[in-house]
Amino acid sequence: MARQSHFKPTNNIMNQTLENRIALVTGGAQGLGRAICQRLAQEGCHIVVADLNLEGAEETAADIAATSSRETIAVQVDVTNEEEVEEMMQTVVERFGRLDIVVSNAGILIAEAIWDFPAEKWRAVMNVNLFGYMLVAKHAARVMIPQKSGVIIQINSKSGKKGSYKNSAYAASKFGGIGFTQSIALDLAEHGIRVNAICPGNLLDSPLWVNSLYSQYAKKWGITEEEVRQKYVNQVPMKRGCTYDDITNVLVFLASDQASYMTGQAINVTGGQEMR
Repeated sequence: MARQSHFKPTNNIMNQTLENRIALVTGGAQGLGRAICQRLAQEGCHIVVADLNLEGAEETAADIAATSSRETIAVQVDVTNEEEVEEMMQTVVERFGRLDIVVSNAGILIAEAIWDFPAEKWRAVMNVNLFGYMLVAKHAARVMIPQKSGVIIQINSKSGKKGSYKNSAYAASKFGGIGFTQSIALDLAEHGIRVNAICPGNLLDSPLWVNSLYSQYAKKWGITEEEVRQKYVNQVPMKRGCTYDDITNVLVFLASDQASYMTGQAINVTGGQEMR
């Protein structure tokens, strides 16, 4: 497992919500994961950027080092490999001495109608999204229990609250993630560790949508990309897509002491699209 460290001398930082806490983010190389790493660094955290894509993780870490006084480590990890996850946690403890915040963000999405869904692809989604979350939480808990403190946050989805058309593997993995979150919140409460999930809506301005999904759906449905976007906007009572800021605002709150009485929750960030 490869890693790269970046460090700049710490400046005087005042009034940062999560100052000097150690945060690990899986799937931190790009997209939402990178935005989470950057926001946690802005809030005062030192960041462990973990991803299967080491080059992307190193880019995220280098960007944080260049724009903040936070220390960063880029770690290559396959969240479905228990030995690699355990080694990652050991690396964090060796480097920082503790672990305060874990964000389980690594995930994949493969969509097929159930009658066409290849079994190995269905299993792959479950393996990354649910089994990977379990391994990360398991080994994070082993670090946090002796500390008697810590926060574990899963990036879930509105698909964890409601079935998703031709997307059974993803929805099943996210429904399972909420059940797992609630269960381990009970396990870990007595140890001073809180566990919550965030359920975002569609990130309609993210690279995944702009560079891929709009064109796929436009071709599939025989409409324009703008019409595809409007179709999804119309499903949201607040008439806009979810943004990285929408998600990271909630994440910072859940990671902070301001949420000290919250555990086992799955918080919707969907503009009213999901209210359960």
